[in-house]
Amino acid sequence: MAASDKSIIKKHSKLAEEIIALESEYAKLSDTELRSKTDEFKKRIQENGESLDSILVEAFAVAREAAYRKLGMKAYKVQLIGGIILHNGDIAEMRTGEGKTLTGIFPVYLNALTGKPVHIVTVNEYLSGRDSKINGVVFNFLGLTVGLNGRALSKPLKRQAYSQDITYTTNAELGFDYLRDNLVIDFAQKVQRGLNYVVIDEADSVLIDEARTPLIISGGTQNRNNQYQAADSFAKKLNKHVDLKFDLETKQINMTDSGIAKAEKFFGLVKLFDIKNSELFHLITNALRANFTFSEGVEYMVSDGEIKLIDQFTGRVMDGRSYSDGLQQALQAKEGVKIEEETQTLATITYQNFYRLYSKISGMTGTAKTEEEEFIKIYNTRVIQCPTNKPVIRKDLPDFTFGTKRAALLKMTKDIKEIIANGRPILIGTTSVESSEQISRYLTNESLKFEMINAKNHHREADIVEMAGQVGSITLATNMAGRGTDIKLSDDVKKNGGLFVIGVERNEARRIDNQLRGRAGRQGDPGSSRFYITMEDDLMIRFSSPRVRNMFAKLGDDHINSKMFTKALTNAQKKLEGLNFDQRKNILDYDNILSQQRESIYSQRDTILLQEDLTKVLERFQYTTAYEIVNDSSEVVRGERIINLDRLKNDIVKDFIDPNSWNKNDYLGLDKAGIAKKIQVLMMQYYLYKSRNIPQDVRTKIERTTIVKNLDSYWTKHINISSKLRSGIYLQQYAQNNPLHEYIEESSRMFNNMKINIASVSVKHLITSINDDMMPNLNIQQSGQDHVHETKPEVRITEADVKQILSEIGIEKEQFTRPNVEKRFQEILSSELTEEQKRNILIKQNILSQFMQKLDKMIFEQKKQVQITDEMIVAVATKYNFKKVRGNNDLIMEMFNKLSHGQPDNVRKQLLQEAILIRDLDKIIKENPQLEKLINDIDDNDDSTQIDILTKIG
Repeated sequence: MAASDKSIIKKHSKLAEEIIALESEYAKLSDTELRSKTDEFKKRIQENGESLDSILVEAFAVAREAAYRKLGMKAYKVQLIGGIILHNGDIAEMRTGEGKTLTGIFPVYLNALTGKPVHIVTVNEYLSGRDSKINGVVFNFLGLTVGLNGRALSKPLKRQAYSQDITYTTNAELGFDYLRDNLVIDFAQKVQRGLNYVVIDEADSVLIDEARTPLIISGGTQNRNNQYQAADSFAKKLNKHVDLKFDLETKQINMTDSGIAKAEKFFGLVKLFDIKNSELFHLITNALRANFTFSEGVEYMVSDGEIKLIDQFTGRVMDGRSYSDGLQQALQAKEGVKIEEETQTLATITYQNFYRLYSKISGMTGTAKTEEEEFIKIYNTRVIQCPTNKPVIRKDLPDFTFGTKRAALLKMTKDIKEIIANGRPILIGTTSVESSEQISRYLTNESLKFEMINAKNHHREADIVEMAGQVGSITLATNMAGRGTDIKLSDDVKKNGGLFVIGVERNEARRIDNQLRGRAGRQGDPGSSRFYITMEDDLMIRFSSPRVRNMFAKLGDDHINSKMFTKALTNAQKKLEGLNFDQRKNILDYDNILSQQRESIYSQRDTILLQEDLTKVLERFQYTTAYEIVNDSSEVVRGERIINLDRLKNDIVKDFIDPNSWNKNDYLGLDKAGIAKKIQVLMMQYYLYKSRNIPQDVRTKIERTTIVKNLDSYWTKHINISSKLRSGIYLQQYAQNNPLHEYIEESSRMFNNMKINIASVSVKHLITSINDDMMPNLNIQQSGQDHVHETKPEVRITEADVKQILSEIGIEKEQFTRPNVEKRFQEILSSELTEEQKRNILIKQNILSQFMQKLDKMIFEQKKQVQITDEMIVAVATKYNFKKVRGNNDLIMEMFNKLSHGQPDNVRKQLLQEAILIRDLDKIIKENPQLEKLINDIDDNDDSTQIDILTKIG
């Protein structure tokens, strides 16, 4: 144990002793009295403001007593120490078999008392289901609720799972739920309720091993099958010894000058590394990786005509997962299976940046100390080694090193026979599916019975692992299979020396070797471990010299066990761990810029979804739009930058403001910001005028839907372009530029442009499209739906409907004008109403509004082909008092209703034609300027003139 850990453990030990000291006191409490402690703690924390640290001893003691009563397990001192480490936001390194599941109960109970969400993360659904069932009994007994999240759950069930005090989930599903929550169109459709405190089981697997693979939600497609096939065809033509160079340590592949020349010839290029060829270069790189660094049975398998990925750390098939950025399609082209259309990324995040969103991270694992530097730098968490409850008596035997794989497997098979003859079970750990199947053939040839867990046989994993401790059993598994499941030894096995663990190949990381060894010797049980190493192993090929490999080849079937060689191998692992850390750090460096952008976008998105009034958001968008247009209208004249107001007018009047509101003199002498502010005010005035007949709540829904739709669309484009940018950014090295700096600069520029586009497109869409025709029937979102769809259904509104509604709201037919209707509805809605009554009133308001729209359309758009004389025009203008009603459709409607009230149909029809004429009179006057004078000469008070003219036209 490290010296720094010893002082921490000493401090935590004192707290653990205080917890144990309360055992006798709490044992006397009845179940009801013990359960009531939860309410007491909640009150002290949530109402009295006490800290979690101040009640830690009491809370841990209560949870310890509850676990004993419900599970029959009394936590050891080391488990309490582990719980304190987790509460402090660190990683607890606890040896295999030390009871991590029980350890997690204490910090989870304590942190759940705040009322904020607590998540327990496992590596698979079997473990989350098992642990939620076992520990849930304790939490429920103490009055806390427990939820279990799973991939197959519907949204309502997921929301229910996350609404509980404590939620068990897998790491992948937790991350995907976060991304899906930031794609909803209604905030109420989110399933998570925040990221507060998380306890991660097998923390090294989640936070280290999976850190290189981002979580991606895809949608939409683009078909580039021919390009993938062309790139694959090119890759297959290359000579890997002449045209390619491999970095064995990092598994990177690049083309030599010869390969580059062949690429330029094959694709008809002048210069492959021209920035315009970055997308093609990306396709070629994927084809090279697929053909030369990926192997069937190792990274993936072909099943039923599909490429299925294999988890490199568990050997399991990762159903529903695929490589992104076209690598999946490159593998499909390589294997000759159907090439799926490449999807667009809708949302993405790395595990590193996802878990850093939590207020407090903690985790448990059997082996993490070797990666402490990474935990500190990336997650700001220490790795604290917990003491074991009982001494570890497992014997870790020296490695056997062979020249060839064949020699190693022959020796291993011989040793296996001897071990099982002594009544001991064996667990064989491999690094790949391919390796496990190779070993299975050797075992079968020797008529040895065994169970195998790999990507093709993972459904029985837990059952097989639980039986792996029986006399003479042989279990063959990929190195991480069965993590979290105890291998229980029979009494006979313990007497015979315990479980024997055989490692075939060393892994890239020492901690994975240690995890495999740790399957034996749990809780003071006896056990042994040994690795069988060959010069043909991947690690040896990458880090040993040809001279050393040739020397071992001369051994034939013999082997050596040299401490010096083992030390050299350990150093190689350390070097590889460093390289892998650098790679993960590099991924994080690039993702950090996207992470900042993502948090900004998601925060803005939540604001839009939550605010009842989006006026402030719209004002900000309008100002951004106005400022950008003003900026684009500036030009340099005689060395001085000025605003071209004529160009500005053309750009602004076209889409954003009322043409009649533009006055060039208003902008003289103002700077960009001043001009933009004035234009923003005009934009808002014009928008409010155009949407004046749309109820506020309906208008807000339209605004929200429009803005979120544009935000999502542009964000999707941004993350996909950023991905392509990142793939080709390494070309900047050829120009002696720093790729990361170039990426940050370009990505930031793209992000700023994206925000401007979101604002301007949203503002333009709302101003140009919103009008009375947008009075909607907005589909009310049903439970479980992700989106609200705006529709404009064809609703048949009868005269009987209108009469009934007018009667209900107390408006006579002759009073039926838009101002009167709006005023009456405002009066009704301002009174005290139930939600159901308010909803019914809004529906009636909607119906009347649609009816008036149709009436407007009928009056003003169904023009009759009639012969109109100047005399008729003057007469009608007089009748309708044209000077007063000019340009005001509502007043024209009011006059029409007044004149037509009680008239027979033929008169109403004539009055309707006159109303049409008044509506279009402005246009007629523009075409016949002399009419303006005739109409202006009308004396409003000269009744004789009016009667005379009306008499003349009958």
